[in-house]
Amino acid sequence: MEQVDQAVAKLHLPEEIPVEVSFLETVKERLIQNGIDHLEALGVTDILVIPLFVSSGSTHVDEISYALGVKDAPDKETDLKPFRMKARVHFGSPLDDGEDVARMVWDKVRPLSADPAREVILLVGHGSVHNGFFQRWEQGISSLARTVQSVSGIITDHALLNPESVYDKAAYWNQERGHDVIVAPLFLSSGYFTSHIIPKRLQGLEYRYSGDPLLPHPLLTSWMDRQVRELLQSVQKQARSSHR
Repeated sequence: MEQVDQAVAKLHLPEEIPVEVSFLETVKERLIQNGIDHLEALGVTDILVIPLFVSSGSTHVDEISYALGVKDAPDKETDLKPFRMKARVHFGSPLDDGEDVARMVWDKVRPLSADPAREVILLVGHGSVHNGFFQRWEQGISSLARTVQSVSGIITDHALLNPESVYDKAAYWNQERGHDVIVAPLFLSSGYFTSHIIPKRLQGLEYRYSGDPLLPHPLLTSWMDRQVRELLQSVQKQARSSHR
């Protein structure tokens, strides 16, 4: 939470644009409904939403976009009820791929690299067992792997915890191809998955792993800045069209 707040605090926004950092659950008084209420109390009519998730395959992205009225129905059943709101919502995109994200990944694992010609970077994401969501995860992480390879100059592959492919991918590159495996966790912050689940899935294999998530990193602010600019341009374009 603190690292997200710090990244958001560095956004380059006009002073008149208020910002709320909200969370899906567990953070008392900072839930999404709280954020909506605070913004609407300020007279906000349009809310630019930046979904701070690593993949479009996250079921949370789906349920939040539904609860915000961006889509008529969720792709997967959810207990999340539609939020109370009057403002128009302009919904951005999760991280997925792109050069900013690739550079974040590379900066985190660069200290683990010693002989690039003999190494492979293995991106490890949460993934999903749900049809449709798995495909979005696969599309985003495979695209990101190609960009990380371009940025780092090191062969880059990917694996998911759901459905499980981490052990097999790491074993293939290390035991069959003779490469040193550098594991890059595709998670925003440290937690149970980065400290316990990933090492457990790799038990018995040789690999390099620091467990460092994407945050903190200044490029996350750059990524959010670009999303805000794109959404603002969309809002302004819509406003001009409605006044014609």
